[in-house]
Amino acid sequence: MKAISDKIKSIAAGLFDAGKIDVFIGWEENHPDYAIRPYIARSKADLEHMAFNQYAIHNSSTYLLKLRDGQERIGIVVKGCDSRGIVRLLEDRQIQRERLYIIGVCCPGMKDPLLAIKAQSGLVDVKEEELAVKCQNCLVPNPVIYDELIGEKQPPHMSGERFAKVKAIENMSYDERYQFFEKEFAKCIRCYACRQACIACDCRTCIYDEMRPQWVGRETSTSDNMMYHLVKALHMAGRCIECGECERICPVDIPLMLINNKLAKDANHFFGPYEAGMSYVEGQKPALSVYREDDPDDFI
Repeated sequence: MKAISDKIKSIAAGLFDAGKIDVFIGWEENHPDYAIRPYIARSKADLEHMAFNQYAIHNSSTYLLKLRDGQERIGIVVKGCDSRGIVRLLEDRQIQRERLYIIGVCCPGMKDPLLAIKAQSGLVDVKEEELAVKCQNCLVPNPVIYDELIGEKQPPHMSGERFAKVKAIENMSYDERYQFFEKEFAKCIRCYACRQACIACDCRTCIYDEMRPQWVGRETSTSDNMMYHLVKALHMAGRCIECGECERICPVDIPLMLINNKLAKDANHFFGPYEAGMSYVEGQKPALSVYREDDPDDFI
């Protein structure tokens, strides 16, 4: 990982020297290693704080939203899932391709820093795994869009059938499914961490922040919690890049990717073959963001 880290800093330094970028998005070195965090360097001197290690799991493309309204030329380092996030932002016209210089890193799989913190704390009985849960079924370890690529291309990290958990839920009765999700959503504390981490949640004003009118209640009741998660999920249909950050950072361990994976499965079935954020074609839109007069309407 140190060789990758050094290469990233070398490329970024060259970009600053050549006047090709104004800022660079990567990760900030910290101690211990699992305390690494996303970082925006605004000068060549800032690069001394940057690093890339086995805990650089955060989706770096999310931080482009902080810079979307400016004119800065941006350098950014991305893994496979992060790069799909960039495609999402380009398709939603949240950022312009000409503002970006993308350094892709072929990802061998990351460890989960949150699990490392829990394991080191001694307060909970958990064991740190070799790969984060979200990396154990990664289809796209290699960047799908980049200007420069670092490392050898990696095979998908699939440890089982991709939609096995989704199919298990589909095989439940209606009542069993309702009881399952009612129990899971009852845990929600409405912290909105899943929304903040989601690259596809790029609305400037979220419906859940609206007060006049207030569309959705803010109580942590079953009905309000279900409304929050179902509305958010439907906004993700055809747009979720399956980076798994929402589920990883959920403080109460709600299996959010069950819903997102179900929607990805159905989007592929009804509109496929289709996978969100796999390639950027100018003018292209996600599956459910396009309307044509000859669209089939047999469901009406």
